[in-house]
Amino acid sequence: MTIVHPTAIIDPGAELASDVVVGPYSIIGPNVRLGAAVHVASHVVIEGHTEVGESCIIHPFANLGAPPQHAGHRGEPTRLVVGARNTIREHVTMHCGTAFGRGVTTVGSDGLFMVAVHIAHDCEVGDHVTMVNSATLGGHVKVEDHVIMGGLSAAHQYIRIGRHAFVGGMAGVNHDVIPFGNVWGNHAHLEGLNLVGLKRRGFSRETINTLRAAYRLLFAEEGTFQERLEDTAAAFAASPEVMEIIDFIRADSTRPLTTPKREI
Repeated sequence: MTIVHPTAIIDPGAELASDVVVGPYSIIGPNVRLGAAVHVASHVVIEGHTEVGESCIIHPFANLGAPPQHAGHRGEPTRLVVGARNTIREHVTMHCGTAFGRGVTTVGSDGLFMVAVHIAHDCEVGDHVTMVNSATLGGHVKVEDHVIMGGLSAAHQYIRIGRHAFVGGMAGVNHDVIPFGNVWGNHAHLEGLNLVGLKRRGFSRETINTLRAAYRLLFAEEGTFQERLEDTAAAFAASPEVMEIIDFIRADSTRPLTTPKREI
């Protein structure tokens, strides 16, 4: 049964599935769709063309679906699509896309977005992502599955952060981050692999050792980076995890790659 507090404002054009709860003084706009069992606390604003998947929990003062913070936006009906079972804490902001970008901002499922996280226009956020307090994504950022971004970290527009990567607290990331990477600093540099995350997520010791060996070869001192990339691809062709890093590096990108401060 859907429960709406009498002080909440729900536009007649909004679509609320079964078992949705909307708390005091929250505002749900005309082009909003809330999935089953979404829980909206007090003082939440959900606006724009926004879709929220089932069983999301949205805490007070969050704002979903606001227009993008871009001077070129002219009110086009762009979208925000949020997956299922996300926990969205206080003061989180997730903005719609832009007509000159993807036209949509997408957030996957099973994420945890802590206090004051910001996800800007046209971002693509995967599943099981954790963004700690005040972590921020600029426009057009792609964050793949199982990424953790530490508190007060920030990602520059258009960068990519690969699967299972860890971004340290207060890191300013302006270059792409390889899958399984561990980056720190302002501006961020690569400090190895996200070993803690890999162990927590059940990667085998053999897989982790293979990734470490590939990392040492890829960022060794000998030869050019392109030569080391080809050598790593040839030596570890049987490892899907290593080849994920290789494919990530080879893919088209508008940003350079985050590398170690000193090559190891």
